[in-house]
Amino acid sequence: MSDNITKGKMIKPENLVYTKSRVMTDNVTSYCPGCGHGTAHRIIAEVIEEMDIQSEIIGVAPVGCSVLMYDFLDLDIQQAAHGRAPAVATAIKRLMPEKFVFTYQDDGDLAAIGTAETIHACNRGENIMIVFINNGIYGMTGGQMAPTTLEGMKSSTSPYGRDVATMGNPLKMTDIVATLPGTYYVTRQSVQKPANVRKTKKAIRKALEYQKLNRGTCFIEIVSNCPSGWKMTPVESNKWMEDTMFPYYPLGDFKVPEED
Repeated sequence: MSDNITKGKMIKPENLVYTKSRVMTDNVTSYCPGCGHGTAHRIIAEVIEEMDIQSEIIGVAPVGCSVLMYDFLDLDIQQAAHGRAPAVATAIKRLMPEKFVFTYQDDGDLAAIGTAETIHACNRGENIMIVFINNGIYGMTGGQMAPTTLEGMKSSTSPYGRDVATMGNPLKMTDIVATLPGTYYVTRQSVQKPANVRKTKKAIRKALEYQKLNRGTCFIEIVSNCPSGWKMTPVESNKWMEDTMFPYYPLGDFKVPEED
């Protein structure tokens, strides 16, 4: 589409409704078919391009599927140790307060080994944006149970389903950080349908705009699917996510600035 040619026919510029963001690289995706990460990357890139802040923003990605972000976004991106993205982002923002800074993390990273880093960064009100991809499983390392895995949900380490009595309840990180005084904007969205993509993109734009105000941490959870880890087709996984995950992880804003 970038060269205005499709199926051998020229497309008039005024009829062009979508083109790849210049913030995205030309690398072919390595994500599994149907995975929500690619869509999340795309809308982050689009917001950065629309705000014209490509040279003014720094991303931090730790361990997990999220670390592949640096293959697909043409930005300054720092890799962090597993779970430590909020700490690294804190250092970057404090050293370069004029920069926009964000983390991009999975649930196995943010809500397990990184729980303390997440909670304390949010409680301190670090002026960063945290993007949290919640697909209820460890996607990269073999489909193990994550802190966000639902009750009864099967994984490679909970083959009979998550047993709350012995494994505890699924962790609702967004609900938790919304109670902390250091958070400024907290929301839970998704990217499985165009309408949801638009809402998530709007949330990301808001969070980056709010960062100019230096009022605290903006936290965006994106409930996503993991077709490979869930052993489903992309279509089945989206349906299962809507029917099973959304009731436990309802979409919507949890904390909105009073001026909104």
